[in-house]
Amino acid sequence: MARPAFYRANMWYRAAIVASALACGLISALNAQAIKAAELPPAQREAIEGIIHDYVLKNPDVLIEALQNAQDKLNHEADAKATKVLSERASEIFDDPATPVGGNPKGNVNIVEFFDYRCPYCKQVLPALQSLLKEDHGLRFVYMEFPVLGSVSVVAAHAALAARQQGKYEAFHTAMMATKGQITEDTVYEVAGSVGIDVDRLKQDMNAPEIDQALKENSALAQALNIHGTPGFIIGKKIVPGALDLDALKERITEARKG
Repeated sequence: MARPAFYRANMWYRAAIVASALACGLISALNAQAIKAAELPPAQREAIEGIIHDYVLKNPDVLIEALQNAQDKLNHEADAKATKVLSERASEIFDDPATPVGGNPKGNVNIVEFFDYRCPYCKQVLPALQSLLKEDHGLRFVYMEFPVLGSVSVVAAHAALAARQQGKYEAFHTAMMATKGQITEDTVYEVAGSVGIDVDRLKQDMNAPEIDQALKENSALAQALNIHGTPGFIIGKKIVPGALDLDALKERITEARKG
């Protein structure tokens, strides 16, 4: 699957670690085999290590190939594991009553978004999502609060889930996503008040233990699904990391309807 730049960079870093470990392991293995074949004196052992070292330096394509192979292996294994989790934990992902749902609750395509109110890419994709939900009444949208950008994000997520008690979740969500500039705790409460939420009551409701539990479960789900940043989507039965434009979203939805 196509992956955004930040995701590819992360995977490349992980692949580099694996490739480095493979290279070190290769050197160690070759040395071990050589020593096992004959008890070499230190000078000869150093000579063998030098030959291997020089070969790697003079043939960087070997490491580049190892990096690519390691990255491909990581991607394949992570995707396979995440797909398995998606299948096994479908009810937890799509039908948890603790998770807000928008669009058509009985729609024929699920879109799940893992998001953070301080994430600029989440804000960037909001107009496309709003357009889709307005035009396509067969979409069921699952709001997966996933605060990963600091303590203020956690406060905002708590406020959003607490806003459900006043029937204001989607109003708060939309207003928070539309908020520009730096978001502080004061911003969260100002936005809440602007959409008609009783802020004093909200602050009390935010302390409900079930909200904290819901956020912990969302984080665990994201990790299991190999979603490490925001936004992260599940469209139908496919996991799609990164922000998508309107055309890409429509394409994924069409694929989901085809099964």
